[in-house]
Amino acid sequence: MPRLLQSVGWIARPLPWLERCRARYGDVFTLRIAQEGSWVLLGHPDHVKQVFTGDPEVLHAGEANIVLRPVLGRNSVLLLDDAEHMAQRRLMLPSFHGERMQRYEALMTAVAEREVSGWPTGQPFALWPRMQAVTLEVIMRAVFGVREADRLAELRARLERMLDWTTQMRRMVTMALLGPERVEAVGLFRRALVPVDEMLIEEIRRRRVVDDLEGRDDVLSLLVQARYEDGRPMSDAELRDELITLLVAGHETTATSLSWAVERLVRHPDKWDRLREEAFGPEDGYADAVAKETLRLRPVLPIVVRRLTQPLEIGGWALPAGAHVAPCIHLVHRRPDVYPEPHVFRPERFLEQPAGTYTWIPFGGGVRRCLGATFALFEMKTVLRVIAREAALRPARPEREPVARRVITLTPGRGAEVVRDGRRPVRSADSRPVEAVA
Repeated sequence: MPRLLQSVGWIARPLPWLERCRARYGDVFTLRIAQEGSWVLLGHPDHVKQVFTGDPEVLHAGEANIVLRPVLGRNSVLLLDDAEHMAQRRLMLPSFHGERMQRYEALMTAVAEREVSGWPTGQPFALWPRMQAVTLEVIMRAVFGVREADRLAELRARLERMLDWTTQMRRMVTMALLGPERVEAVGLFRRALVPVDEMLIEEIRRRRVVDDLEGRDDVLSLLVQARYEDGRPMSDAELRDELITLLVAGHETTATSLSWAVERLVRHPDKWDRLREEAFGPEDGYADAVAKETLRLRPVLPIVVRRLTQPLEIGGWALPAGAHVAPCIHLVHRRPDVYPEPHVFRPERFLEQPAGTYTWIPFGGGVRRCLGATFALFEMKTVLRVIAREAALRPARPEREPVARRVITLTPGRGAEVVRDGRRPVRSADSRPVEAVA
């Protein structure tokens, strides 16, 4: 098929397009996308394992993500490869240790409760922008560590303007057409980035000299204290690029996943009821299962990409240096041999069997697995329990929401429209939630 038509299929209807290709060509096939070259799509867990466990010096993720450089910066862990990537990753990994997440629970709960308390009743509203407000607030406080109300308000305004400007489709298309070098040369994103950069650099420099740095547990404070093996701290530019990376990778993606989770739950009342039971009682793993099933059925990104620096054989195919291989999250997650009834929303499957390393891959895998995966899952579980406990929701329309492309992410086509009833769930005497007038 001509490259133009392949590109149209990928941009306009990516998921049906991927499924049609696998039905016709099998688990390994090539897509030729305008300005992106050719991708070899991989839909079998064995091939995914080969990529994720392969030599990272042969399978470069940073080179494959280079289109993001004008926004993320040259020091972003997403854009580095080899020794530079591992050095940066080692500095950042302790900030996202599982035990540390427990310290953020109270913050996430408070932010979510404040947001839910302002939702309208009796009229449809889009959940997606509300979830964006929650995840942005959590990042500003837990990641950036900003505390003062006036600085939070100013940073929030600047970040919202930047995110709105940089995520418009026409600008991302322009960036893809021009390439990162020319985009940086003409300063395409400078107008949106400079106000945010100025405030982040100021915050970084303030943080270096505060008296209570060792007592803070936000990610920026931890990174300011981190040291490379030679004793060097991270530079202001490195810290700026990693903060923007954490914002871009953890804000809209988590907000989208939360929106998809509620969109699925309100159309499956039995699942909604079970989540409410956990929200009012001890944690039994159901919120975790809901989060994982949502990420299986509605991954925010359909693929991850690696560029080969040397020839490599995958799935019986000899691929040349320079080829791009793309483990396909969507196709792996829809395999009936791994997930019976793969199109059905059934969180219980993750209570019956744990998520597989190479069959559940919404965060990628190997040494390039998303650093914020634990943070994102913990935030999803915390916010979902708050919503289940505080709001009685129903779908604004009975039919499911279509999948819509927003630049590189896949979001609810109507913004996850719901209606909040004028009641709220309360805990009954037998510990099962019932509906009560608010």
